[in-house]
Amino acid sequence: MTDRSIHIYDTTLRDGTQGEGVSLSLQDKLNIAERLAEIGIDMIEGGYPLSNEKDTQFFQRVKKLSLGSSLVAAFGMTRRRGMRAEDDPGMKALVAAETPVITVVGKSWDFHATNVLGVSLQENLDMISESVAFLAKYSQIVYDAEHFFDGYKANREYALQAIASAASAGAKWIVFCDTNGGTLPEEVVAIVRDAKESLGALPVKLGIHCHNDGDLATANSLAAIDAGCDQVQGTINGIGERCGNADLVAVMANLQFKKKGYQVLGGRSLTHLTELSRYVYETANLQLRSGQPFVGKSAFAHKGGMHVHAVNKFAHTYEHMDPAKVGNERRILVSELSGRSNIAALTQEQGLPSDRETLDSILAEVVSKENQGFQFEAAEGSFDLLVKRCTGQYQPHFQTIKYQVLAGDIEAQEAHAYAEAILKVQVKDKVMVEAAEGHGPVNAMDDALRKALLPFYPQLDSMRLIDFKVRVVNGEAGTAARIRVNIESADEHSTWRTIGVSENIIEASWQALVDAVEFKLHQATTDR
Repeated sequence: MTDRSIHIYDTTLRDGTQGEGVSLSLQDKLNIAERLAEIGIDMIEGGYPLSNEKDTQFFQRVKKLSLGSSLVAAFGMTRRRGMRAEDDPGMKALVAAETPVITVVGKSWDFHATNVLGVSLQENLDMISESVAFLAKYSQIVYDAEHFFDGYKANREYALQAIASAASAGAKWIVFCDTNGGTLPEEVVAIVRDAKESLGALPVKLGIHCHNDGDLATANSLAAIDAGCDQVQGTINGIGERCGNADLVAVMANLQFKKKGYQVLGGRSLTHLTELSRYVYETANLQLRSGQPFVGKSAFAHKGGMHVHAVNKFAHTYEHMDPAKVGNERRILVSELSGRSNIAALTQEQGLPSDRETLDSILAEVVSKENQGFQFEAAEGSFDLLVKRCTGQYQPHFQTIKYQVLAGDIEAQEAHAYAEAILKVQVKDKVMVEAAEGHGPVNAMDDALRKALLPFYPQLDSMRLIDFKVRVVNGEAGTAARIRVNIESADEHSTWRTIGVSENIIEASWQALVDAVEFKLHQATTDR
């Protein structure tokens, strides 16, 4: 029996941008559209061409992109009350977008029709049927039945009439929308099955569009597919209004690897899912969700010693699937909860000794450091240096003799605070004294250190700081609390993270900065 192909409809560029803190430029939207097409998304909803100039330009420029078999959809609403479809500006804008697919949303809930739109129940049905009939002359029509589940529960007969109006007028897809995100999976199954039966022999396919207000968008989407839907709508990473939409990453992975009898993207590999997920996060300037299923950095991360011991023997004991199938990877974390298995796994990756005495020495140092406030699971660069120190393989490339940082607003008319670092370090057999100004203390220290080291280590020129985080370790100590500083650095090949802890934020920053430079230099030595 052939697996049933599930149609993937992406609305990241429209519904996703309605999420709080989500904003995409025109070029961002075009870039994401190309990435979606690369993995084989069936339909890509680009926006509402009447809502803003950016969306209008998107539909003009997206025609020039090579999107393979992916179809672009323009989104809009049914005609306005008291107006013919062909005269409605919204209808005209949808036609002018010249997309192969037009998605039109209409009211399925009687309360919304009478109290929000202010129209009679019959007028709402006319708005649906006339809009779909007019637009169907130009494009394939996807009809989104807004508030379908709430409408069905309030007035079953009217909700079914609404979707029948769209189907009879020429819609190719009827999509059931859980717009408020409050429906349960068992309700979705029962309602979808009844709606499918009510449509009878009408030549339409069914889809599902779920919001995540009850944290059930993925479960509801899968339930609807089991009940007879062939299309699922959602966004990459589940971004969207309020609590977001169904996360297409999780939906596709579950359909492809967990459920039987289905396939997505024509059976293509999903090894680019993690890359796509992180690309959307970066493009939208959003923080990655470490615990995001399938593609999060923590999705296949193991910290407890018992877990790591088992995973090293049989991966499936604490992993529900091979992370490589979605382009992710297993990560072994190290902390005071770790056992020798964690340390052994990490030192094995680095090609370092893994005898019991060495492992105990490293573990003892990790526990000691974590008691001081260090956390190495987010500082693999500093952990690498710790291991080298414990195994006698650490050779410092420079020694800090002293440093001094001056900071403050020395002139009221200046737009930014003044910061200066004076640094004295020994590099090989020379003592270097350098000073630098910066936008802040860390920037000044970084510039001074580079001045001192670049004549000896020109490879540092490609290194840059890309993130800087500060956190109080023991807040009960007030302003005397220890401070944890995490620095993320990068060069043309990779990124790495380092850590520093001290009651003095400047000292903690210096520790993390020194580790970042030392890690870079040790890696350069190893590569040679």
